[in-house]
Amino acid sequence: MGNPTGQQFEITRGNARAVVTEIGAGLRAFEVGGVPYVEEFPEDAKPPLGAGQMLLPWPNRTKGGQWTFQGETQQLEITEEARGNAIHGLTRHLEWELLEHAESSVTLAVDVAVQPGWPVPLRATVTYELAPRELTVTHEIRNEGEQPIGVGVGTHPYFRIGDVPTDELTLTLPASRVRPSLPDEQMPYAEEQDVEGTEYDFRAGRVLAGVNLDTAFGGLAAAEDGRHHIVLSHDGQELLVWTGPDFHWAQVFTPDDLIGRGRAVAIEPMTCPADALNTGTDLIELEPSASWSGSWGIRVR
Repeated sequence: MGNPTGQQFEITRGNARAVVTEIGAGLRAFEVGGVPYVEEFPEDAKPPLGAGQMLLPWPNRTKGGQWTFQGETQQLEITEEARGNAIHGLTRHLEWELLEHAESSVTLAVDVAVQPGWPVPLRATVTYELAPRELTVTHEIRNEGEQPIGVGVGTHPYFRIGDVPTDELTLTLPASRVRPSLPDEQMPYAEEQDVEGTEYDFRAGRVLAGVNLDTAFGGLAAAEDGRHHIVLSHDGQELLVWTGPDFHWAQVFTPDDLIGRGRAVAIEPMTCPADALNTGTDLIELEPSASWSGSWGIRVR
């Protein structure tokens, strides 16, 4: 194939444009009026620091790559070698099947086969659909096996507002709970705690200068539309990241070294936190032949 992200599927609606990749079904670009609202990368490059990738059937880390299914220990491939964990699921590097490609939407699908550490087959689809100033992403997972299983879904976009430096953006996050990062731990997240009175309270909005996060936020308060609203803003410009009710968590990551950008901010919608295969926290329980569907999106205001 030669291209590390495979074919590129472009969709447009009005002056909005997005690009979705065949490998991993990731989001490589989203712009409105030529202004980028996610961190982009060249189509002949691998996604830097997981940019735009989809994370399933679990997001984040599974400690030691081990978990238990119906009394049997499962051993996943160790894909975060530095810490010895299995990270970000099984589909990031798979070739997804194109089901439909219209002018303003694209739908892709992939089969998650039974393999070491994963005992139940799944069928996953994703649809990216543009409105004039909005991108909606809808995930569906179907249990193709004969046993029930718990799954999770996440994504890994880095957001921007045009050329505004990341440190000048204000983050407003309606989260009352947090799992702070523990940089030296194998499973690098502390126990869940309340954000009240801590440096992790972004409910009233805080400028990102001096803020360093690789942190899972929970207890997301719903807005009037029933969704969670996470906002990046600057000088009257606003980028709204909304997530459906099943996305109980948002990981926020502020690396200093995103290729082509330097300091960046990822806001990662997740249905469950790290190590959910072991803890069971907010896993989506799928009976045989059952499906789950959920959505999130990006709106420019």
